[in-house]
Amino acid sequence: MATPVVTKTAWKLQEIVAHASNVSSLVLGKASGRLLATGGDDCRVNLWSINKPNCIMSLTGHTSPVESVRLNTPEELIVAGSQSGSIRVWDLEAAKILRTLMGHKANICSLDFHPYGEFVASGSQDTNIKLWDIRRKGCVFRYRGHSQAVRCLRFSPDGKWLASAADDHMVKLWDLTAGKMMSEFPGHTGPVNVVEFHPNEYLLASGSSDRTIRFWDLEKFQVVSCIEGEPGPVRSVLFNPDGCCLYSGCQDSLRVYGWEPERCFDVVLVNWGKVADLAICNDQLIGVAFSQSNVSSYVVDLTRVTRTGTVAQDPVQDSRPLAQQLPNPSAPLRRIYERPSTTCSKPQRVKQNSESERRSPSSEDDRDERESRAEIQNAEDYNEIFQPKNSISRTPPRRSEPFPAPPEDDTATAKEAAKPSPAMDVQIPLPNLEAPPRPPAVTSTPALKAEPAIIPATRNEPIGLKASDFLPAVKMPQQAELADEDAMSQIRKGHDTMCVVLTSRHKNLDTVRAVWTTGDIKTSVDSAVAINDLSVVVDLLNIVNQKASLWKLDLCTTILPQIEKLLQSKYESYVQTGCTSLKLILQRFLPLITDILAAPPSVGVDISREERLHKCRLCYKQLKSISGLVKSKSGLSGRHGSAFRELHLLMASLD
Repeated sequence: MATPVVTKTAWKLQEIVAHASNVSSLVLGKASGRLLATGGDDCRVNLWSINKPNCIMSLTGHTSPVESVRLNTPEELIVAGSQSGSIRVWDLEAAKILRTLMGHKANICSLDFHPYGEFVASGSQDTNIKLWDIRRKGCVFRYRGHSQAVRCLRFSPDGKWLASAADDHMVKLWDLTAGKMMSEFPGHTGPVNVVEFHPNEYLLASGSSDRTIRFWDLEKFQVVSCIEGEPGPVRSVLFNPDGCCLYSGCQDSLRVYGWEPERCFDVVLVNWGKVADLAICNDQLIGVAFSQSNVSSYVVDLTRVTRTGTVAQDPVQDSRPLAQQLPNPSAPLRRIYERPSTTCSKPQRVKQNSESERRSPSSEDDRDERESRAEIQNAEDYNEIFQPKNSISRTPPRRSEPFPAPPEDDTATAKEAAKPSPAMDVQIPLPNLEAPPRPPAVTSTPALKAEPAIIPATRNEPIGLKASDFLPAVKMPQQAELADEDAMSQIRKGHDTMCVVLTSRHKNLDTVRAVWTTGDIKTSVDSAVAINDLSVVVDLLNIVNQKASLWKLDLCTTILPQIEKLLQSKYESYVQTGCTSLKLILQRFLPLITDILAAPPSVGVDISREERLHKCRLCYKQLKSISGLVKSKSGLSGRHGSAFRELHLLMASLD
């Protein structure tokens, strides 16, 4: 019997009962397209594997309905905002709560993770937008400008901008490095539900309840085009990974749009109702929708959807002549997200928000941070979803298989198959069909290859020490065993040298400790630096980093050259300590340094001011030297890359 030919373009994958009560929010993991997180009125956050019926994990801790959820890019952290205004962050690998953030006065309507660095943006019905530092458990900035609830937040691909959409019909763009609003985009006549950045160009798309999608040029801060006539409010949009088109999840349909000029490439009928989120994986678009306590997932085969070229006949949206909608091949592209953050001839201090706006109110609500339990209901599914994300591999990860289409054709699918489209004769892709080489495989490999071997900070056994290494190799199995004296001599080989090293280090630490007890922190740091042993400097910095009040400007002038050495070390613990110290210096002293250097010269002689100016110049010169090293290492993957990218963002004002 011949195998039936699969002709479906879109099909329903599954329907599950996600919560005991109504579902109020959900989000798809954009990296894998296989992870689904839902928040419900039962105050829980549940995690699901697409096309599997059982819940992977149930996260508790909120005491009011969960209004918004968001996964970070590696799908290792999840943040959820509740109706009471509290925000909780969970570590999925450890299956426990990581942070509780308090400060909003109304329910959380929108959340987003920074593309790198442990930062979260939250938008609330109290009209405020807050940027949180997860590790410091504090509010970094508070952005004010909207007059109604903030419905959507999105960070730009380079991590320097934040776009917000609200019920006041406005879209606003915020500069994270300057802590202020860059521009606002009026034009919508209804609440704006969603915004999305183009993956490569300076382009922003926004969808509104007024049934329009607008495209904004982020260089000229003006509208590029406007698409009208959506069948319902726009609730979800997503750019194709290569940026060729925009997918719009409409009422019971998927629409594919271009914007220069505005045109509709294709329309696919999908019975998903009010789709809530979209993701793309293996040339398949996955859409999820919820109704009461049920969540449904759908799949659209993108190889059978027109994404460029001719314009599809759209009876709802477009009745203009075809010649009026043809794309202009000579239209210039906007710049990509590869530009220096600032171009200034001298150091400048960016305007900061007032201390009352920047202070996190979380310290007043410590009673709300109770240790919550995360119940893993299916350990096998949990390992399948998350464990591959946490393993380090020098080769591209194995791609997940695309969802197979059901062989039966229903009436709706038959209508889609009859719809004229150049891609309709293309068969569904085989599971082993490989896409063209992806850019990350090209850019990440050289960076990893150029780096020396990193010795990890956390390990269960000493690096390079094995019991067999202390004994001579036995070449022949029948060779007689070693005598006790010979075995002991081999074990003690090198022992005297190690004792000398440890004794010397102990004496050095005693010297530094003797100076430390006098209360002169600067002298103790100078003595540690003079010993010329990075291990002693690391031990001292690990103590000083615990108390930020110990840091002074003259201490920075001594520590910065040592930090540069630590960042180039092959020991992971040294690099981590150097990153922590550098971040602390940037947060506490960079605004002061740039402010003093940019100030006009004073009248008369002021010895203390001249000394302070000299220290600032010295620190600025050292920071400029370190910034090149940080930028070169920001392309690394894993924990090191995330730390260096965060430092690169903090040092943006030095350029």
